[in-house]
Amino acid sequence: MKRKVSLCASALCFFTAFLIILSSRTTSEEALASRIAPEILRFHILAESNSSYDQRLKLGVKGLVLDYVHSQAPEKISKNQLILWLNQNKDSIEAMSENWLLDHGAEYPVQLEVTRDYFPTKSYGDMVFPCGMYDALRITIGQGKGRNWWCVLYPTLCYTDPIHAVVPEPSRKTLASLLAEDDYNALLAPESKVHKKPEVHVRFRLLEVLGIGKKQASSKISSS
Repeated sequence: MKRKVSLCASALCFFTAFLIILSSRTTSEEALASRIAPEILRFHILAESNSSYDQRLKLGVKGLVLDYVHSQAPEKISKNQLILWLNQNKDSIEAMSENWLLDHGAEYPVQLEVTRDYFPTKSYGDMVFPCGMYDALRITIGQGKGRNWWCVLYPTLCYTDPIHAVVPEPSRKTLASLLAEDDYNALLAPESKVHKKPEVHVRFRLLEVLGIGKKQASSKISSS
C-alpha cells in the first residue's frame, strides 16, 4: 500500500513539474511575442466550413488576396502604412474575393478586418514565431467556422520555400532591422543557428616596435 501511495505521489510531482515547465515556456514565448508584435502583421483566413470544398476555396481566396497585396501595395512601406492601405482597399479586396467565389460556385460573403488575435506558436520556413497576441489581417469567408490558415504578412513570410524551408532574404533583412538582435535570434529555429567562432587577433608588440616579421606573424595568426 505504501508503495502505491509513493508511486502516486511521484507521478503527481512529475506531472506538476511538467505543468510548471510548460507554463514557464508559454510565459517566455508570450513575453517574446509582446516585444516583437508591434513590428509584425499576421494574415489569418477562416473558411466557411471544414468540408474539402470549402477548404479548397479558402486556399484559393488566400492566394488571390496575397497576390493582390503583393502586386498592388506600395513597396517599402511600414506595417502601419500597410494597414492603412488595406483598410483603404477593403471594399475592393472583399468584392474581388466574392466574385472569385461566385465564379467557383460559392455565394459566400467575405469580410476583411484588421484585428488583434491570439496566435499559437508557428514555424515559417526556418523561423519560429512564438504564441501570443498579434495584429492581423483577418479574412472571413461566410460563417468562418472552418479550419483557418495563417502566415506573416509583414514582413512578408507568406511565401517561404516549401522544399528548402528558407525565409526570403529580403524579408529576413527587414525583420532583422526591425527587431532587437536577441529577439531576432530567438526566432531562428535551433538547426539554423550557426555559431561562428570569433576571430582572435594577437598583436606582437615587440615585433611592431622592432619592425621585424610583422607581416609574417600577422599572416600566421590569421590562418590558424
